[in-house]
Amino acid sequence: MAVYKRLYQGYDGPLTPEWSRLLIIARYAYRNLFDSKLLITFFVVCFIAPVVAGIWIYLPHNAAVRELMNPEKFIPINNQFFFDLLRGQSVLAFLLTAFIGPGLISADLANNALPLYFCRAFTKTEYVAGKMAVLAILLSALTWVPLLALFFFHAALTGWTWISANWYIAWALFAGAWIWIFVLCLLALSVSAVVKRRVVAGGIILGIFFVPAGFGAALNESLETHMGDILNMGLVLRRIWNGLFGIAAESPLTVEAAWMAVAALIWFCLYLLNRKVRAYEVVK
Repeated sequence: MAVYKRLYQGYDGPLTPEWSRLLIIARYAYRNLFDSKLLITFFVVCFIAPVVAGIWIYLPHNAAVRELMNPEKFIPINNQFFFDLLRGQSVLAFLLTAFIGPGLISADLANNALPLYFCRAFTKTEYVAGKMAVLAILLSALTWVPLLALFFFHAALTGWTWISANWYIAWALFAGAWIWIFVLCLLALSVSAVVKRRVVAGGIILGIFFVPAGFGAALNESLETHMGDILNMGLVLRRIWNGLFGIAAESPLTVEAAWMAVAALIWFCLYLLNRKVRAYEVVK
């Protein structure tokens, strides 16, 4: 439009709320994410365990099934039942993170795309939060969302007595899953920001959980201590879950030490993201 015509005017339509602008990043990420048939297949397979658990919850309440089977043979639906479900779904969430996470930031860094983000109405925090939302939404769909649905499904079948005695399980599912999701998101984004090659970044994410765990086990054996467990991040997270679910811990590691290990990992991931996510990079 020629400037001399003076026909241009400012935009006066509705504005997107500031709090939801970060979801634009997640929306466009999903467009390319589900182009992979392998990812879609794996994502569907991840719901097999919750479906089977739902059937198992329903069977004791079916009159025909109770006549055919002894009720004592059914697995009790208690805190251990939901703890095992969360543990299984968390493994699948970890594998999904190793597949998706490496490409979230590395592609932007490799193509020098960060200036295009930060020249718009995006802060560094909103950019990181938008990338985290890509993973957090998917991991939520695998963990606390179906497990809480199973919890309330069982509560609807058993009545108020059961839910009043086991309400803490719902909180443990929600809080435990979100601790795991937050750690996985930060870990995936920090590795993606440091390592630009996707395959290498995926291997590093897998190695972070297995290599230090093996080193910690060797440290426990050689020094006859249990402090090596602090290097096993999977064990550390399960120790926190043990406290939430009220289940005996498999490690003598204290809950306080487990929280300190998680806090240290979160701080280190935030430090890496703060260093690597910037509009430009100074090369010396």
